[in-house]
Amino acid sequence: MDEQVELFLRSLSDKRGLSANTTAAYRTDLEQFGEFARARQIAEWASVTHDDMLAFLLFLRERRYANSTVARRTAAVKSFFAFLKAEGLAPADPTEQIDSPKVDRYLPKSLTPTQVDELLELPLRDPTPERLRDKAMLELLYATGMRVSELVALNLRDMNLESESVRCVGKGGRERILPISGSATTAMEEYLDIARTQLARGAAQKTDALFLNHRGKRLTRQGFWLILKGYAEALGIGDLTPHTLRHSFAAHMLSGGADIRSVQALLGHASISTTQIYTQLNNHAQSRAAKSPALDLHHDNGAVVEDEVVAEE
Repeated sequence: MDEQVELFLRSLSDKRGLSANTTAAYRTDLEQFGEFARARQIAEWASVTHDDMLAFLLFLRERRYANSTVARRTAAVKSFFAFLKAEGLAPADPTEQIDSPKVDRYLPKSLTPTQVDELLELPLRDPTPERLRDKAMLELLYATGMRVSELVALNLRDMNLESESVRCVGKGGRERILPISGSATTAMEEYLDIARTQLARGAAQKTDALFLNHRGKRLTRQGFWLILKGYAEALGIGDLTPHTLRHSFAAHMLSGGADIRSVQALLGHASISTTQIYTQLNNHAQSRAAKSPALDLHHDNGAVVEDEVVAEE
């Protein structure tokens, strides 16, 4: 059974170009379903029935998994059995009559421009090499809307300060050239001229990574999350994530009059429908602001959009 799962996961990566993180999520979902199937004495995927699928959904519900988790697990199993049937590895698809659970989708949270300014100023209160790096990373995230995984994957050759642009490789290997300017360019210049050289001294071997940790090695996603968490606590924003800056970039671009297709290209969304979420965010924010002018977006718990799951492409 494990062999078929591995074939499916390789097809996700090779044929559909899904990221390592997305593939890992599929693996987790299918591993849980595999454990459930083996507990029911099922020795091969071809033996799974419609009733087994219903039992699995009941199993998830009884353990009080969130609706979004149940929906993701269901989608993963449905995709897996569609693959098995298409490849001739299973005679039928036991999930064909199983509908994906409907879940509420919450609009992404965004910072106000004032909150963004406060966040970007924090590292300058103590301009150590690490904080000059933090300033450059935060400025770059907000200036480009790139994902944190794309940020930490950047190499020195990807940054072109002369043309004020950065090369970014996103999901599915899709490449984007993103413009930067103003304070983002200044922050990157200071980081490269001063801070990176000092951080690199801690490394036994040279690295091409653009952003380094205190040991002179490539900064990881987890490392960036911890850094951002510290700044969030200083600002009193408990739910600030790297994606919040991406959301803020998109929302502020659209509210400033940017064309939605241009924002789609900058974000690297494969579908325009994903980018359209931010037009809803702007409309919702404007509606709430009209009722309460002093309201900050940060304190919004999200507006519900029915029957879809928020999923960043």
